[in-house]
Amino acid sequence: MNKQNCDLLIRNASVLINSDVMKEHVDIAVDGGLILETGENLGEKYQAKETLNGSGKLFMPGLIDSHMHTGQQLLKGLVLDAKPIIWTRVMLPFESTLTADRMGLSARAAALEMIKSGTAGFIDAGSFHMDAAAEVYAASGLRGCLSYSTMDEDGLPESVAMDADEAVRRTDSLYDGFHGKGNLKVYYSLRALNSCSNRLVELEADRAKQRNTMLQAHMNEYQGEVNGIVAREGMRPCESLEKMQVLGSNFLGAHSLLLSEREKELVKEYGVKTCHCPFSNCGKAVPETPKMLEMGIPVGMGTDGAAHGGLSLWNEMKIFRSVMNIFHGVPNGNPKVMPAETILKMVLEGGAAALNEEGSLGRLEAGYKADFISINMNQPHLCPTGNKIHTLLECVGSGDVADMAVGGKLLMKDRQVLSMDEEKVMYESRKYMEENM
Repeated sequence: MNKQNCDLLIRNASVLINSDVMKEHVDIAVDGGLILETGENLGEKYQAKETLNGSGKLFMPGLIDSHMHTGQQLLKGLVLDAKPIIWTRVMLPFESTLTADRMGLSARAAALEMIKSGTAGFIDAGSFHMDAAAEVYAASGLRGCLSYSTMDEDGLPESVAMDADEAVRRTDSLYDGFHGKGNLKVYYSLRALNSCSNRLVELEADRAKQRNTMLQAHMNEYQGEVNGIVAREGMRPCESLEKMQVLGSNFLGAHSLLLSEREKELVKEYGVKTCHCPFSNCGKAVPETPKMLEMGIPVGMGTDGAAHGGLSLWNEMKIFRSVMNIFHGVPNGNPKVMPAETILKMVLEGGAAALNEEGSLGRLEAGYKADFISINMNQPHLCPTGNKIHTLLECVGSGDVADMAVGGKLLMKDRQVLSMDEEKVMYESRKYMEENM
């Protein structure tokens, strides 16, 4: 029997097919950037250009960071324990001093950190000099969505001040240059509603619809933010957006912590995507995630950028499990209020929704895009285990990720990054730290 050609064949691995299905001693055939098949003895069926030995490894879909900030990568270590509000005290002043060169370094450092920690896809919430970041990400091979930071409130630093028309023009330029380049998309964005005029909100929403892409915004993150919209509009944030006909399935509401019952109903009704950032959110509020998931609201998970504890989604998952247990589980006597399978589904399939890739990412099944990572399970802290899905959540860290592929292309093999010069990026990062910290 003639064998079918494929680009890549992974042999004899443990495979997390989706968030709650683990299979042992199976193969994965990949071709044209897609999963062809997952099953036993596929070497008898396929002739591969490249073969990976999966023995001792657990292969799973690549993690997806639903909310991060490239522009804050160089702020690592400078936000923890700072007095509120850190946005006005620390982050905005820093981002207003960014140059194209610094943004390029930020993107290289962020891309390297994501590859090494197993994050194959990401949504950047937007900053400045985003074309410099986009060039880096396109070359890195990662799958990502980028935005320009758009806000037109009075009193912004001169270097980032803009009116509504200029804000839209800047995102238009980013879209024209990079939407569809490599594995990149461009989203329109609203930095936060209380930093945006209603005219800017409507212009950004209209342009996102015209160009068939997503619109993202920081939503219901701080009580002061919510109170400001209530004072300005006479209604809560999601209610205000519904009035302006902005809510829809192409809208991503980052954080979404302080949602009223009416707002949750609106998010459900309009098919809005949401995400939480556990480490960052712990200083603000605990979301009602169990109810949101019960309602069928898509919820992803993000790191909120390196300034909030790094870009490890493994850390975020552990923190989230603990917060959900102590806040929602313990009072109701329910230790399984947020089981491992649910949290993995948030990161994988909730992340796919945030990337506007529902049904094409987040699983290792035939027809899905071949974005995957592997975990080296032959380590004392991971072996032995009686439940590999639970161990993924409880014990795995960034340093356990061995391989990564995006669209079937290997970006890392046995911890060696193939799509970037790791040594050069680390040299540049150390030099920046020595000169600026």
